Amino acid sequence: MNRKNLISAGILLLLVILTASAIFKGNDMKAVVEAMNRLDPVYLCAAAATAIFFVSAEGFMICYLLKSLNYKTKAATCVKYSFVGFFFSGITPSATGGQPMQLYYMQKEGHKVSDSTVVLMTVAVIYKFVLVVMGVGILIFYHEPLAAHLKNYLYLYYLGLFLNTALVVLLLFIMISPKCFKGIVIFGEKVLKKFRLLKSSRERTEKLMDMADQYHEAVLFFLKNKSKIAVVVAFTVVQRCSVFFLTWLIYRGLGLEGTSAFTVMSLQAAIYIAVDMLPLPGAQGITEMMYKTAFSQIFPGAYLTASMCVTRGLNFYMVLIISAAVAAWCHLRSRRFREVEAKLSRKEQIS
Repeated sequence: MNRKNLISAGILLLLVILTASAIFKGNDMKAVVEAMNRLDPVYLCAAAATAIFFVSAEGFMICYLLKSLNYKTKAATCVKYSFVGFFFSGITPSATGGQPMQLYYMQKEGHKVSDSTVVLMTVAVIYKFVLVVMGVGILIFYHEPLAAHLKNYLYLYYLGLFLNTALVVLLLFIMISPKCFKGIVIFGEKVLKKFRLLKSSRERTEKLMDMADQYHEAVLFFLKNKSKIAVVVAFTVVQRCSVFFLTWLIYRGLGLEGTSAFTVMSLQAAIYIAVDMLPLPGAQGITEMMYKTAFSQIFPGAYLTASMCVTRGLNFYMVLIISAAVAAWCHLRSRRFREVEAKLSRKEQIS
């Protein structure tokens, strides 16, 4: 983990402490704990499994797309990439750290940078696209109830929907336009050379251009095989709905009735859309505040704080801890591999 990620992790920890103090202040924690104790273990386990499925599903999609490009890769390996991505996305502002680290480990394990970039960008574009479509649907068909539940946070929903839509358009343009992608690659190299992080190298520039050409070829492959994209879109819808369904499982697990799964899932989706692009590690603090506002009419009394602690604990903190363990294992494994390579290189030089 580099210095920038350590700073982001420190900010996340500080936000966790501040958020926890804000949540617990003014609450009867004895009543909250009693409410949590009423949670049905079956629903709790189902919700935990749903949270793990949500992250793992990205790995299944990465595996499917890599196999489409004739890579022999295992689903477990790709699930590992998805947990690494979740960890670094969770500790960096606007979830910017996930994909670079996924790309790093994929390249270390023999995947071409160009192919890996296309696969990860395809997953990201479809992920955002599905979120935007859901967001627009909620805005059109559920606007009045949404405004009533979100109250003063409705503007954040509009902002989140706009930012996600803009990102989808930008990523699609980069993917479809080979000139744009080459321009970004050349510009990035120039910036690194200007700050003396790279030396001038004609050979490296040629390799980058080759990579850009391979990237465009992979994009064209997916554009010509729309059925594969359709499969990923359908699976992404299931993935997205799973994390929204988790909140309804907690609602039912607490023994509550009267609110439909659609309402609970729509409100949870609205929160995700609102905070997804905010420059806060893990959208910490604002997610909890929006949750308490959005669900104040659905979870009565102490059940509101209890449900928020369990829901957020499962769909973020539990998965973040698992992801941290996976990321640490990947780092140690990569370091041991480099040490072995260095020893073999020294032996070859001696002989």
